[in-house]
Amino acid sequence: MQRIGIIGVGEIGRAIVEGLCSDDGSGASPDVHLSPRGARTAAELAERFGGVRVCADNQEVVDRSEVVVVALRRQDHREALAGLTVPDDRTVVNLMAGVPTEDLRRTLATGAAIVGAIPLPAVRERRSVTVTFPSHPVVDALFERLGGVLPVADQDAFNVFSALTSTLTAHYAYLTTLTSWAAEHGISPDAADRYVRGLFQNVGRSLGDGTRPLHRLAADHETPNGSNERIRTTWFDPANAAALKKALDGLLDDLG
Repeated sequence: MQRIGIIGVGEIGRAIVEGLCSDDGSGASPDVHLSPRGARTAAELAERFGGVRVCADNQEVVDRSEVVVVALRRQDHREALAGLTVPDDRTVVNLMAGVPTEDLRRTLATGAAIVGAIPLPAVRERRSVTVTFPSHPVVDALFERLGGVLPVADQDAFNVFSALTSTLTAHYAYLTTLTSWAAEHGISPDAADRYVRGLFQNVGRSLGDGTRPLHRLAADHETPNGSNERIRTTWFDPANAAALKKALDGLLDDLG
């Protein structure tokens, strides 16, 4: 495993470190070098895992690493990366939605390979498929270790997957609305929260059945003219579906 550097130790940076360094029985955890940005999280990870160290600055991260993961917020990346020297023999992994490869290349002024990737927090448990573009053997192997990799053919396809990823918090807001509705009808918030979590954890488990397409899973959970069908057809109607697709189209235009 190559020496991994991570610039920007937020939620995704933490998840990558935990996925790479948690004991999986292989005894092959990599050396990981963290930027001081996100100092509290970086220090905590260095204390937990023997192969993790916090560097003095971002240049030290680059100098000590073969693969450099950039996981900064889009609005911070130019300031945080200004003045870095990135040798052409490094491999840079760009996790920043909305920052195109060529934009990052100009900021870094490097000829190094730059690969876009869309890891999710579940990489900490090595059960999340990560989309990459362009396909790169080193980067694809890194994310294969973290749950699987899905290289795509072009930037347009990568942007579609990036837009899909942006629906996650809408799902949590949907669940919050369900618990709020139950509370309005006299259910204690704790009981509503516990029930909704259990209900949708079971949905998550059913998604693990790759033998059935999503529309088949939906049909298998419905009784004709039953209550599930009623909510789906009266709430998630064609106008609702069209509004969601319109929002995704708008985001895709911005990503492009």
